[in-house]
Amino acid sequence: MTATPVHQFADHAWLEFLELNPVWATVQGIETWDDQLGDPSAAGRSVLIALVERWAAQIDDLSRAELSVEDTVTLGLMRAVVLRLRGADELRLWEFDALDQINGPQSLIGELARFQRTDTPQRLENLFKRLAAYPAWMAAHRANVEEGLASGRTAPAPVVKRCITQTRELLEVPAEASPLMTANAGLADEQRATLLSAIREHVQPALSDWLAMLERYTAHVRAGDGVCHLSDGVAIYRHAIRSYTNLDEDPKDIHDYGLQRLDEIEAAEASIATKLGHETVAALRVFLDDDPQNHAETPAEMVALAEEWVLRAEVEAPKWFGNPPEEHCEVQAVESHAEKSAPAGFYYPPAEDGSRPGMYFLNTYEPSSRPLHQIVPMTFHEAVPGHHFQLTTERHLHELPAFRVHGALLACGAYVEGWALYSERLAAEMGLYLTPLERFGAWESEAHRAARLVVDTGMHAFGWSRQRSIDVLIERAGLSQLEAEIETDRYLAWPGQALSYMMGQREILTLRARLEERDGDRFDHQAFHDQVIGHGSLPLDVLREQLPGWVTPKHTA
Repeated sequence: MTATPVHQFADHAWLEFLELNPVWATVQGIETWDDQLGDPSAAGRSVLIALVERWAAQIDDLSRAELSVEDTVTLGLMRAVVLRLRGADELRLWEFDALDQINGPQSLIGELARFQRTDTPQRLENLFKRLAAYPAWMAAHRANVEEGLASGRTAPAPVVKRCITQTRELLEVPAEASPLMTANAGLADEQRATLLSAIREHVQPALSDWLAMLERYTAHVRAGDGVCHLSDGVAIYRHAIRSYTNLDEDPKDIHDYGLQRLDEIEAAEASIATKLGHETVAALRVFLDDDPQNHAETPAEMVALAEEWVLRAEVEAPKWFGNPPEEHCEVQAVESHAEKSAPAGFYYPPAEDGSRPGMYFLNTYEPSSRPLHQIVPMTFHEAVPGHHFQLTTERHLHELPAFRVHGALLACGAYVEGWALYSERLAAEMGLYLTPLERFGAWESEAHRAARLVVDTGMHAFGWSRQRSIDVLIERAGLSQLEAEIETDRYLAWPGQALSYMMGQREILTLRARLEERDGDRFDHQAFHDQVIGHGSLPLDVLREQLPGWVTPKHTA
């Protein structure tokens, strides 16, 4: 079948985007630009925004024709991508968004260690070319940050502090023990010697320059924590809300919804606490924090338990999905160089060419601080039936434009994270929580996402302090002190991203309720789940418009 003009446009746009973002391509398993790092400088930004404006014009032209449903969905996604990239440029977010303890430039070497293949001479040469380009790439990021210093638009102190700690720790590791050396332990001696020289010549000096800049930066950090303390903070946060949720929601409405959900969830938590013989939820949490049976003794034990939970979900999935993916989800511990600042868990989808499976990374740092009853729902969120099912299913949608399959994370965060949070609730229907404590962990996880609505809007729209966010996450969501600090600093680095989870879940639950009412006892759970994840990642407004036409009632005899 000949591809439609919309399909051809989206496929070409995806390649254009990857050419400007080659590391993104590597993470997707696409090796075409594995010898490049991209250009974060002013010149590179000019090329990107010119491309975005050309896409906008093409979208307008294509929209004039009569379109199929899938072409309409594709253009809806592309519009969301244009709005996000254009807004980031207009708001000059490059002036401070490189200050990021999760995806900041200091994390690149770890990403290359995870994802860049070096098993042929050409692949290894590609890595060497990237490392040679690393000093200029880092210098461009420093120049962007310097622009922010000049304009008075800077990052918050906690984020800068974490970036400094990360960079120092990377530099304290001898070049011989670099993540790149560890990941490429099987290279020949001569190849390892060349790699070691490249790390010493290109990587370590550039990281030293980055650290020196960060240390100078500490005298100029943002006056408060959230973006509302910037002169254009209101516009920045409204852009963030639209970028991550695809909805034009008022921060106050989001804040109030989060508080409402917290009240409802706390009632369910209190019921479980009472049944287990505890007078209050707080008393149950104290018990769980101290109970040795609720903690793994070693990182290896944590990983083994998570593997058991993934298998449990995979066994039950065919009852709830008509076409569950066959690929198993692999569980790995977060690497030692990243674990102190990394989230409790996260997921990377499989490589396009099948060379790498879907991977659920579990943070095993200080197992004594990570209660197992909280890791159970997180596993269903990150792995099965959450991110792994949705993102692996996308990889099989070969009839869709590549941008729909691979690039949707640029504009569909609330759909992706909403599905994963919906999966935690679906896990209860699937019978995956085997004890009241595991079910309590699921309610705590949902409380965590509701609290995110409260604290993200609190810090970025209403001027809350970091400490107030930490207190809410501990007192109302059951996080440990360590987790609350890590999570709060993540929200500071990524304004609006924390809204994705519950806003997306709310949309999926609302659509399911409407379809259950429409179809009655003919409502088809398998069809609903297959259709929600069967069209690639979608902006929430597009999902709302299209899903009712995709889900049909069950046939009756």
